[in-house]
Amino acid sequence: MKVIGFPGQGAQKAGMGADLFADFGELVAAADAVLGYSVAELCVENPDGALLLTQYAQPALYVVEALAYLRHRQADPTPPDYLLGHSIGEFAALFAAGVFDFVTGLRLVARRGELMSRCTGGTMAAVLGLAAEEIDDLLTRPSLAELDVALYNAPGQIVLAGPQEAVDRLLRETAGTAVRAVRLNVSGPFHSRYMKPAAVEFERYAREFDLAPPEIPVIANVTARPHVPGEIAHTLARQICEPVQWERSIRLLLAAGAVDLVELGPGTTLAGMVARIRGKRLRAAA
Repeated sequence: MKVIGFPGQGAQKAGMGADLFADFGELVAAADAVLGYSVAELCVENPDGALLLTQYAQPALYVVEALAYLRHRQADPTPPDYLLGHSIGEFAALFAAGVFDFVTGLRLVARRGELMSRCTGGTMAAVLGLAAEEIDDLLTRPSLAELDVALYNAPGQIVLAGPQEAVDRLLRETAGTAVRAVRLNVSGPFHSRYMKPAAVEFERYAREFDLAPPEIPVIANVTARPHVPGEIAHTLARQICEPVQWERSIRLLLAAGAVDLVELGPGTTLAGMVARIRGKRLRAAA
């Protein structure tokens, strides 16, 4: 079973897409017109470290991943059985499924990045080595009640989000214990209750567009099930303020058969998480 996946924010790096832009000149020019700056310059040169900023990172990743998909289909015209993406990568998956055209997807992503960049004052931390149930127990502490689970990435790899002070308390309370918590270099508490204002505004904007039914099933981050036609705008808005169910999404695909994951975009983040999930599943079945 062929699955194509697209990585999310954090995978971006200077130089990404350098081998793509010249071959898709019309689309790159259209992207520049939407964004008001050179997306190729942003991706290749990363001026002033702009790729660290949400409002630039998200459009950059979408453009690179969408073009990477078009390049992949030139080499392999056979469509995949499923598509999915991690957080912002879900938009590239929906583009690949024909839900919207390249420019519409970029408009949605640019608006999403702008809205999410406004939600400051919080951050995220990865907690390594704990099961989901142990994370739930951790969050029953009154001192950590302001934290939400943001990403269920893989067994023993869960990310929390919340106010800066709550993340600071998490790091202090787990220091010197068997729990390993690592602060992430992000500008906001993504995929948490604190992003609700951005989610509400994004859904209002997304409903202005006609979103077609997916031609290929796309697994939604928040439901770990295929996107439902007519509910895509709402589901994408939920994704901003609810956790990414990546592990459940991959388990759904593994239950359906052997998964051959093709990762399109910078890095190999998804492949590493899938390997962890696959390994845990095989050990559980042994």
